[in-house]
Amino acid sequence: MGNLLYLIAILLVVCWALGFFVYSLGSLIHLLLIIAIIAVLMRIIKG
Repeated sequence: MGNLLYLIAILLVVCWALGFFVYSLGSLIHLLLIIAIIAVLMRIIKG
């Protein structure tokens, strides 16, 4: 479960980076970044 959460977080960060530099989707890009950061923090807290 932890690895899946980490994989999702990495995928969301990559999607955010692609969206930020390639497309202009507005607030959706920042929402993806926030979700990725939360997932990484949960992974760190759970160990």
